[in-house]
Amino acid sequence: MEKRTGPRKKALQIVKYFRHEMPDYNYLRAVFQHLRKELDVSVTAESKKLPYVPSEAEMKKYYEVVWQSKNMQDMIIIKLLLYTGSRVSELIRLKIEDVDFDRCQIRITAGKGKKDRIVPFPKSFRETLALHVSNANKNNQINLFESSWKKPYSDRGIRKMLEKYSELAGMTHTISPHKLRHFLFTWLKHEGVDDALIQPYSGHETRTSLEVYSKLSLADAQEVYDEKIKNFPV
Repeated sequence: MEKRTGPRKKALQIVKYFRHEMPDYNYLRAVFQHLRKELDVSVTAESKKLPYVPSEAEMKKYYEVVWQSKNMQDMIIIKLLLYTGSRVSELIRLKIEDVDFDRCQIRITAGKGKKDRIVPFPKSFRETLALHVSNANKNNQINLFESSWKKPYSDRGIRKMLEKYSELAGMTHTISPHKLRHFLFTWLKHEGVDDALIQPYSGHETRTSLEVYSKLSLADAQEVYDEKIKNFPV
C-alpha cells in the first residue's frame, strides 16, 4: 500500500476547489457524504465503553464515610445528587424557591438543552431538606447551597468535595456527580422502573421514548418513584 498524504496536506491541496463556493459546515458535510459514497467508504463507529457504575456495596461504603464526617451540608448535597440524578451544573444553580415540599419535587430550570424539568426526592428526605432550607433562610440565602463565604458552590467545588470522600473511603474509582447519576438510574432500572418513567427525571430525550413518556402523567411517575425509593441503599 502506498504511503498516504497526511490529512492536513491533503486538505490544503483540495481547499482551492472550495474557496469560490463560500462553503459552510452543511455544504462541506454534504460534499464529503457524496465523496464517501463515490469512494465506497463505509462509516465506522467507535465502540462506546459502558460508563462505570458503583455497586450498592461501594455506595454504602462511600456514604458511610460521608456520614462520619458529620458535615450536614455535604451530606445533603450528596443525597440530593443521589436521589434526583441532577447534574452538578444544575445543582449549583438551584434556588430555595425551586423546592416544592408539598409534592417532594424540585424544579430544574434551563438544564441540559436549556430545558426545564421536575425531579423528585423521597418523602423521607423532606424533613432533612426542610431543616436545611430553614437555616438557609435565616442566613438570607437565595441559593439552595452556598459556601461558607456566602457564595454559590462551583462545579469544581462540588467535584473536589466528592473526590475528598472517595479518597477517605479508599474507592478504586473516584465518585463523581455523574457516577451518582448513573447509580440512581441504573438502580431504578434494576428495580424494574420503566425507561418511560425514568427519562422525564433524567432530562434525556430520545425519539423512541419521547412519544411514550410524554403521554404518561408526572403523578404516575412520582408514585412509582416513591414506592421504589423506599429501598434505596443510601
